[in-house]
Amino acid sequence: MRIKILAFTIIIGFSGAAQVTVSPEGERFVNMVEQSLNAFYSEYANSTNYDSIMKALNYEANEIPKVSDELFCQRLALMDNMSPFEFQCNAASLSIVKYFAENRRNFTRVVLGRSALYFDMFEEMLAKYEMPIELKYLAVIESGLRPQVKSRAGALGLWQFMYRTGLYYGLEENSYIDERMDPVMATDATCRYLKKLYEIYNDWNMALAAYNAGPGNVNKAIRRSGGKTSYWEVRPFLPRETQGYVPNFIGAAYILTYHKEHNIIPFPAKLHNSQLDTICLKQGVRMDKISSVTGWDLDEIKTLNPIYKTNYIPKTDPPQCITGPFAEIGKIISMEEQIYGPTIVTPENADSTNLIADGKSESEDGVIDETEILNPAANNKVISHTVRRGETLNKIAEKYGVTVREIMDWNNMSKTTLYAGQRLKIGGKAAATQSAPKPVVKYYSVRSGDTFSTIARRHGLTQTQLKSLNPKVNINRLDVGQKLRIK
Repeated sequence: MRIKILAFTIIIGFSGAAQVTVSPEGERFVNMVEQSLNAFYSEYANSTNYDSIMKALNYEANEIPKVSDELFCQRLALMDNMSPFEFQCNAASLSIVKYFAENRRNFTRVVLGRSALYFDMFEEMLAKYEMPIELKYLAVIESGLRPQVKSRAGALGLWQFMYRTGLYYGLEENSYIDERMDPVMATDATCRYLKKLYEIYNDWNMALAAYNAGPGNVNKAIRRSGGKTSYWEVRPFLPRETQGYVPNFIGAAYILTYHKEHNIIPFPAKLHNSQLDTICLKQGVRMDKISSVTGWDLDEIKTLNPIYKTNYIPKTDPPQCITGPFAEIGKIISMEEQIYGPTIVTPENADSTNLIADGKSESEDGVIDETEILNPAANNKVISHTVRRGETLNKIAEKYGVTVREIMDWNNMSKTTLYAGQRLKIGGKAAATQSAPKPVVKYYSVRSGDTFSTIARRHGLTQTQLKSLNPKVNINRLDVGQKLRIK
């Protein structure tokens, strides 16, 4: 079950849903409440007065304060006293702390700005699982708080889950959705995974090492160390990347804790987590349709809903949800009928900008001209129809006011056999009078970091279509250089 960011979650659907008319007085009241809430949340989101802090510290603009090793170590000791993590002030951690304070200042500003969208949710989830609050900083070194970032190895999301690990912790993927990119679902999975690792090693630093390198590599390092069980003792025997992983975590935790003392001012946050609401949809819909109807910026829709690989939000059970500012979610509720329109959007037409279900044509303003449907040939129109399960040529011909022979000619068909998902052209010149094009076969050579889903997406295919072209291929085990048929 998908976890919602806020307590309010509204499920809407056009088909069969009761339409509610709000009186002008009621609308004014709702607007007043929303404005009051937005004012409160904006004040809450910007409650820290950085100008006064900087004034008290007497820093010049862009000044990089000089901090002694002794002061660095004192601050790390304070963090260590307040945390179950081991924030040791040794050569490894001290060098990374200095690096963050002096060389990663702009990165820190960016991350602090992004943190307004995620840290409250992280802390709520960590509290739910009774885990250290400092773990919120782990997403900083994993992804820079970017939910759509992908590593060369294929790790994805805020917490950089590999496909198999994500699947084990309930994060699924299909042609339209990758739950590793969902901030809430991925955070919940990360908490469960880290909690399990801590139960194994009884040491949070070791749990972080296992999160990075895998328990197998950590166990090898323990054996090579002669049976040591603390991170700093085992560290020299860990893979090189993992040797720097915990120091990097310490560096991120330090600089985000003491950024004011280092004259680092966050970039302004566009949105705070407290300003978001979530709504669940009972029908498939395109994001650009939502944007065009409500005026909600399409890029913001995509940014706040990274779980969706494309513009299309599919119909599922339980329903898919979208997250956005209160005002935008309110518009979706108010404009429900226009968003869904008179027909249901389906995956078959998800990548088409001028077609909707049943092959009906749609103008730029979303209004369907029924006269174009009744006899497309008579109106010089060409319509694309996607065959549904159980449909016959007779039914399709009757629907569009044409003959079976015309459909067969338009599509160069010699038989009346159809299959679900087949595209038929309704209208235009008879394809039978033209020479049939020679079939084209294309292959793709698998590269390092490729997955079956990324290859399918890159070539405009669903995973099912790519699998049908390569029935003998193991989609979970691809080899570099392996040839896959893509056309």
